[in-house]
Amino acid sequence: MSEFHRKIKSFVKREGRMTLGQRLAYEAMMPKYGLQYKKEILDFKALFGNDNPVCLEIGFGMGSSLAEQALMHPDRNYIGIEVHKPGVGALLLRVQENAITNIRVMSHDAVEALEDMIADDSLSLIQLFFPDPWHKRKHHKRRIVQVDFVMRLFSKLKESGHFHMATDWQDYAKHMLKIMLECINIHSEAKFSPTWSNCSDSNDYIPKPDDRPMTKFQKRGERLGHGVWDLLFSKTRVY
Repeated sequence: MSEFHRKIKSFVKREGRMTLGQRLAYEAMMPKYGLQYKKEILDFKALFGNDNPVCLEIGFGMGSSLAEQALMHPDRNYIGIEVHKPGVGALLLRVQENAITNIRVMSHDAVEALEDMIADDSLSLIQLFFPDPWHKRKHHKRRIVQVDFVMRLFSKLKESGHFHMATDWQDYAKHMLKIMLECINIHSEAKFSPTWSNCSDSNDYIPKPDDRPMTKFQKRGERLGHGVWDLLFSKTRVY
């Protein structure tokens, strides 16, 4: 991993205030469902008590869509990473209220967590929904979707695993697609297999999948008249 993303953060940590319910859920549920950052690879089977596919969501916001997915797919395990503690508290409150058992939560920089705690070829799905678009041109370097970040994600996915992104900023959607195509070209030039494969029939965006819940960011974007773009890429062997 290059030092680029270690020095230039893709997020600004805004602590904010937890509600009483979020704080109580955080205190009660974090010991059981929380993950502390440490330079040690996670043992998913020991963590969840099964061999189900593991899905990672980076930046889950207030956690409503992640909780909904976990309820929808009890045969999958979910790890959510979010630096905003009220969001962590909100997700843990939903975990508590719905007796969800297939979620684990971390409040840390996702880049460090990926590098130090997630084994290569171990994830079935990585989700990145409505990340900060850093829409001013001078801030584009802070966008989390960059070539080195995507290459890191690639190493963590199992073969046939998927990387699913969504954004309500068209400029960021174009940026995401450009970066993914650059990564495909890097693999192609190096005759590298497996490689990224775009799941879009038109080689750009896909319709919103039925199993991606509507997030508050999508609802807000639609109220503002924004479109929503989903991108889905798989780690595919080239024969």
